Amino acid sequence: MSIIKEASAPCSKCGEKQVIRIYRSINVSEDPQLKEKVRNGSLFLWECPHCGQVNLAKYETLYHDPAARLMVWLLPEGDISETQMKAITMHTKAMGGYTLRRVTDMGSLMEKVLIHDAGLDDVVLEMCKYVTKMEMISKITGKDNQEALMKAKFNFYRIEGEADERMITLMFPQDGQMSGVNIGWNVYQDCEGILSRNPHIRPGEGFVNVDADWLATMLA
Repeated sequence: MSIIKEASAPCSKCGEKQVIRIYRSINVSEDPQLKEKVRNGSLFLWECPHCGQVNLAKYETLYHDPAARLMVWLLPEGDISETQMKAITMHTKAMGGYTLRRVTDMGSLMEKVLIHDAGLDDVVLEMCKYVTKMEMISKITGKDNQEALMKAKFNFYRIEGEADERMITLMFPQDGQMSGVNIGWNVYQDCEGILSRNPHIRPGEGFVNVDADWLATMLA
């Protein structure tokens, strides 16, 4: 079940403290309306009644989609204790094969849910981001431009089309605004092939933060 609590939070504009609702756990099978609020980020926003400022609530929560066998632990600060990790991992093993992920910000939680709902593999997507970024860097000049693109965070945005005509859109910050790049389904398939030939590039047990840094460690 979803666990809801109340917490005090200051407005980022006027400083007035307000009592807000936070979700310590989110079960989208029991509360299906919460899934779309996670997907669009609205679950983590609250409006100050004093000045009207819309604020972002940052807190730990466990996203649980039993039907999809997916758990994503949003942990903005600190680490999951070894005891917590073992307890949750053992519990999910008893229920059947689960995909367990850890993220540190709301945007990454949104992305993991979007990727899973699209029927894609987030590890393959990270490889797609890496391959795409390397190709883009090879086509631009200037060390500063190359380094800026290398540091840019690429995020999954959407997938469109059918069968082999599917197109994946990735978004990334560039020159103070968001830019997009489309990659064909053949790139996704090629990255699946790379991973199948390198079985060590897979997450271990427990909640793993599968992102660009994780992939860089696996490729080192």
